[in-house]
Amino acid sequence: MSTIPQSSPVSAAAIAGSDLLTALRQSDLALIEARLGECRLKSGEIIYNPGDNVDYCYFPTGGAMCSYFVEMEDGTAVETILVGREGALGGIVSQGSLPAYARANVLHDGVFLRIASRDLEAAKERSPAIAHLFARYADCVMAQVFQSIACNAVHTIEQRAAKWLSAAVDRIGRNDVTMTQEQLASMMGIGRSYASRVLQRFKRDGLVRTRRGGIEVLDRDGLRSRACACNDQVEGHFRRVLADVYPGGA
Repeated sequence: MSTIPQSSPVSAAAIAGSDLLTALRQSDLALIEARLGECRLKSGEIIYNPGDNVDYCYFPTGGAMCSYFVEMEDGTAVETILVGREGALGGIVSQGSLPAYARANVLHDGVFLRIASRDLEAAKERSPAIAHLFARYADCVMAQVFQSIACNAVHTIEQRAAKWLSAAVDRIGRNDVTMTQEQLASMMGIGRSYASRVLQRFKRDGLVRTRRGGIEVLDRDGLRSRACACNDQVEGHFRRVLADVYPGGA
């Protein structure tokens, strides 16, 4: 069972840091805001372990970033999708508290908003727009999963590494990613030697530099040119789907 700090009252800045919540109109947001708490989580903290009851839904804000990991039978943990300020973890479509399937880890520390699953369900029942938003976000999560499966099947390790680092710096809003080579390799499901060779090529070409416990992106455009188009496809789907939370201007 993961241990999460107690939450404190919510600040306006934290709410503004969640792209998902700010897609709501103020009247609908107020139904959630009254039940939200705020907490700061550190890199490496576990939000859910497989089998944990999902009692809370978490919204990363600002540069906070998480990832879902699936644990294999040999103990290897492989990343499935990243979640930043554009999304949420837990309670997206479920009715009530259900067990988590994947481990949810904090990759980059920051402020998170959270709401009890039962309170989120009550808000969905009171507001069709809130229910609509989370249903649409669930569609976006599925798009991420589908794209990740396809990407892992056909794209090179270099393309995937460039894609992951590009997605990370876009979410956290700065070029310095707290990430070791071992962690990058684990998340991509590859050996450390493969990750090391790819980073060496990126360093040689002036795209990144490494330091103890971190990777700094020096040339975002150059890195994106080495990545596959998967990030762009998923981002485009997010824009199209979440832009219509209020159909017909209702």
